[in-house]
Amino acid sequence: MPAPARVVTVTVTRILICLLATPTAVFSQQQTPARDQTEVIRVFTQLIQTDVMVFDKDGNFKDNLRREDFELRIDGKVRPIEFFERVTAGSADEEAQLAAARGSAPITNAKGKPIPLDRGRTIFFFIDDLHLDPAGAHAARKVVTRFIDAEMSQNDEAAVTSATGQLGFLQQLTDNKTVLRRALERLAPRPYQVQDHEQPPMPEFQAVQIDGFDRDVTDFYVRALVRESPALSQQTAEHMVQARAHQILQQAEHITRGSLTGLESLVRSASDLPGQKLLFFLSNGFFVRGRNSDVRDRLQKITSLAARNGVVIYSLDTRGLVSALVDASTDAPFDPSFSLRRTESEELNATQDGLHALAYDTGGRTILNSNDLGSGLKKALKETSVYYLLAWKPDPGKPTSSKFRRIDVKLVNKPDLVTRVRRGFFDLEPPAPVANDQNKKAEDKKPEAKLWNAIGASMPNQGLPFSLSMRYIDTPQKGPLLSAAMQIPIEFLTFSNVEGKSKSVVELAGAIYNDKGQPGARLDQRFTITAPQANASLPPPNDFRYTFPIHLTPGLYQGRFGVRDVGSGKTGTAHAWIEIPPLVAGEVQLSSLHLGERTSAPVTNAYASADGPIEDVSLNVNRHFSSSSYLRFLVFVYKAAHTAQTKPDVALQVLLLRDSQPVVTTPLKKLGLDGAPDLDRIPYAAEISLANLPAGRYLLKVNVIDRVSKRSASQETQIEID
Repeated sequence: MPAPARVVTVTVTRILICLLATPTAVFSQQQTPARDQTEVIRVFTQLIQTDVMVFDKDGNFKDNLRREDFELRIDGKVRPIEFFERVTAGSADEEAQLAAARGSAPITNAKGKPIPLDRGRTIFFFIDDLHLDPAGAHAARKVVTRFIDAEMSQNDEAAVTSATGQLGFLQQLTDNKTVLRRALERLAPRPYQVQDHEQPPMPEFQAVQIDGFDRDVTDFYVRALVRESPALSQQTAEHMVQARAHQILQQAEHITRGSLTGLESLVRSASDLPGQKLLFFLSNGFFVRGRNSDVRDRLQKITSLAARNGVVIYSLDTRGLVSALVDASTDAPFDPSFSLRRTESEELNATQDGLHALAYDTGGRTILNSNDLGSGLKKALKETSVYYLLAWKPDPGKPTSSKFRRIDVKLVNKPDLVTRVRRGFFDLEPPAPVANDQNKKAEDKKPEAKLWNAIGASMPNQGLPFSLSMRYIDTPQKGPLLSAAMQIPIEFLTFSNVEGKSKSVVELAGAIYNDKGQPGARLDQRFTITAPQANASLPPPNDFRYTFPIHLTPGLYQGRFGVRDVGSGKTGTAHAWIEIPPLVAGEVQLSSLHLGERTSAPVTNAYASADGPIEDVSLNVNRHFSSSSYLRFLVFVYKAAHTAQTKPDVALQVLLLRDSQPVVTTPLKKLGLDGAPDLDRIPYAAEISLANLPAGRYLLKVNVIDRVSKRSASQETQIEID
């Protein structure tokens, strides 16, 4: 049975020296096994893949199905299933299984295992705020908040985005719940208003009906127009009514295009993300008409992109349980003849056509007519947690057309089961819109511009391994001090002989941004790295590190930094969020967790003076730890309640969690204060033995309780055990 991990309180003084080091560029001298630089290129026949979900009559996933249970048809023709496997979404094996289905080798680490471990799921919330009233916005905030509070797992990443982009810089994929909540706070309904000042009012759906040659609706508005202008002929009045409807629909379609353009951009951005992605489309619905409209074509384009990029869409109607869209508050025409009564019952269904199309054609479903959208979201997460992966060979030769291929998957002799599968894809994907700014294109070709473009991209670029750690402490003189620590494994850099020495040149760049995306402190610096000679007394360094400090006011910030290897032109970037809370007397807070790794024998003495044991424990930037080492951390407790006559009464607890389940838990322990020089800034350091803990991702969490003020605070950070 594995030995239990231990948490040992340790001396603070030397850790302060090592973890809070002055800003500098340094090499790590810890030797690691050399990486094999030889790459083996394997040639495969590329396969096309799709995910299939199968449910029984109670809506539960049907397990233990075999390849021969499925029949696959492309454009109505049966195709052999070349690859078949059951996949757990967000698992460590998912990307390896997807790579095998494509016929390509999975990305592996030095030990040959799929990376990253315990990857977690990727979940997007696209809020169609162009088709959202205040009640719908409230429902959207409520359902996403429920996900953040109750459904978001330890390793999940999520993003809250909107059609208008009103959430701004916070529309990013992240595991930081503070960022997601802050994005929701910015959400406000921005429903479009069709400019139509004629009488009687012509709602958008009536314009859709007129455009579709509905005789009853057209005659209603023609009669009204003739009553106002008796000199008009029937034919002229009908042309004027049709022109009015066309103008209304042009305005409405412009707005719908805006929503679908934003959705297409989000689905397209998921191409570089591993595994299956789940996207929730939250909207009050929109109209999809057949004539004089390209909305159906846009929906089909999104469907194809979703198939290629592994995105499943679930549509949520934020109106909840409604029977019709017309009520006493609706600006509807007075209709004593009841000519429009039929259209009232059809309008609700018509607004849901687009929601159905997006969900059904991407393998998801619609969540409608419910005032408890949270239950539907929870069910969607469960439904998409497991799926079958099918792959088949494409047609011989390179595709030369943009024909839309229809996918159909049926179960053989199992009529009681229901399949859910993507409905199609284009042979050749329509290209993404390209800007015509020639000056910008020329500027982007410059090497320095390429690095800044990579830093500004929505997703980090790992063309070159690059790690970023953001942490803060509060200083008595200047307040919060934020430090961005960067690390580059130099084994991935290009070295050349310069005057008899092996040298590499790298560019480090980046900036600190506030939650509105406004840049502050900026780094743009070039370094020359000289590798020690082979006969040097020290082992060759394998990490280049740099610390970038800045004093900031409290707030939510993101660091975006990157590196470019000048020799190879390769770049690597990383993003990291950090929240610096305001410090108020009597309201206890914690600094960031400052992490280090120790491989020597454990230290057993408690909080002590500078005469205690001294060990070399350097800052761990990439948050990767060996399973045979000790994770050491330092944290400061700020502003615990106390007076000139009384000391703080503070208790602290340490947890280490995997898959949201604790594997290490310490009892709540009162902090000793003997020798503490500043009761407003109480340091605490401890270490955890990682012996026998399985490799994977963990969450280190520290909770503190101020027993005087009855307040609490916590800090947490992800780590990975190799």
